[in-house]
Amino acid sequence: MLQSEILPHSPSTGFAGAVGINGYQWWYIDALSDDGRFGLTIIVFVGSVFSPYYAAARRRGPTDPGNHCAINAVLYNPGGKKVWALTERGRRNLIRDETHLQVGPSAIHWDGKQVSVAIDEITVPLPRRLRGQVRLTLPCISREDYAIDHHGRHRWWPISPACRVSVELEAPRLSWQGEAYFDSNRGSEPLEAGFTDWDWSRATLADGSSIVQYHTRPLDPSTAATALALRFDAQGNVQPITPPPGMTLPTTGIWRIPRQTGADTASGTRVRRTLEDTPFYARSMLETQLLGETVTAFHESLSLDRFRQRWVQTLLPFRMPRNTRPVRGGAG
Repeated sequence: MLQSEILPHSPSTGFAGAVGINGYQWWYIDALSDDGRFGLTIIVFVGSVFSPYYAAARRRGPTDPGNHCAINAVLYNPGGKKVWALTERGRRNLIRDETHLQVGPSAIHWDGKQVSVAIDEITVPLPRRLRGQVRLTLPCISREDYAIDHHGRHRWWPISPACRVSVELEAPRLSWQGEAYFDSNRGSEPLEAGFTDWDWSRATLADGSSIVQYHTRPLDPSTAATALALRFDAQGNVQPITPPPGMTLPTTGIWRIPRQTGADTASGTRVRRTLEDTPFYARSMLETQLLGETVTAFHESLSLDRFRQRWVQTLLPFRMPRNTRPVRGGAG
């Protein structure tokens, strides 16, 4: 655990860390308002791993991940309504250094005390403005990252598993505060080259500590699956724990994505809400039991067997447009 003047990246290159040919890095934020009504997810991609354009370019040969960047911002509102933005941009719309990463008109920044995200995007499929500020106050920052495959080609960095968030949006006009989570993933090859699928979850316990679980299944059938379960206390200290027993959750309603998780008991675990049900990915909120407590967990299931299918990739531009024109006032 440490406090730092810049946001470290295993160990100290911030947002400027090198991303190799055909590789990727992303920074991930999820948040829930204190009253439980609103949720938020932000993912900043260099080498957009779920991009059909990046996948197509890799099929033609070695590809610069900097030419396939995006900021995905999703606001979850009461009643199941959501606001979604994910526009892929090219290298001339990318600016980054140790403390700042800008993709088109949106950016993430570290000022020594807070991580702030300035969102200025157009939503899809209905074009509306999504604009505002999201600020994370990080009580501590972890320097350690973890391999989530047996070869170390894919690594996960739990930057701050439990932090506070302040959301101030101009469009739609909305403000709230809550608890949040911040991590980063990076890889030297495409995700689909390493895995068939994975499940991930994170939950906050009553004492402020967090439980994060990763279950990854490798593409190589001769290699064993990976199960990782860690507990982070409020000071950022980490303790490996025995992965809870695995159990099967209901598949998603539209695309039938399989979901699994680890929990104390199956009887105390249920899907409270499916936030995203896509052809290859599901994001959910669970009510579950961990270490004897009933908790709310953010959960994701990713099927890379599905993503590899060409028919799935042809569906994605509907929700992931690409715009490489320079943005006025942005990074171009």
